[in-house]
Amino acid sequence: MHILVVDDKPSILQLVTSLLEIHGHTVESAANGLDAFEKAQKSSFDLYVIDHLMPVMNGLKLVKNLKKKEITAEVPILFMTTQSLSSLEYIEEFSLFDAVIAKPIEQDLFYSAVNQLLPQNTLVQSL
Repeated sequence: MHILVVDDKPSILQLVTSLLEIHGHTVESAANGLDAFEKAQKSSFDLYVIDHLMPVMNGLKLVKNLKKKEITAEVPILFMTTQSLSSLEYIEEFSLFDAVIAKPIEQDLFYSAVNQLLPQNTLVQSL
C-alpha cells in the first residue's frame, strides 16, 4: 500500500514511517499540510496519516481540502492528535476522519487503525 504520512515533527514522521515500512508499505512523508496537499495531487495514496496541529496548513484544513477533490476524497484518513479525543468530537471536520488516534502513538492501536482503514484483499498482509 502507498501511504502519505503528514507531521511537522521529524521524530513522528520517522516513527510512523518505520512502523509502516516494516510491514511492506511504501511511505511518502510531508512536513505540513500544504506539502501534503501538493503530493496528494501528484500521486495516488491508499491512506493518509495526518497530524492535527502543524504550521503552514494544519491537519483540519488539509482534511477539508482533500475531501473537496475528487481524486483524493475517497482515500481514508487516520487523524493523529495530542488533543483529547473527546474534544475533537465537537469540531465540524470530525465526520471527515475515518479514524483518530492519540499521540504519543501506541503501536497496537496504530496498527489496529491502519488495518481497519486499508483495503482488504491486498497482497500486503495485515499488520
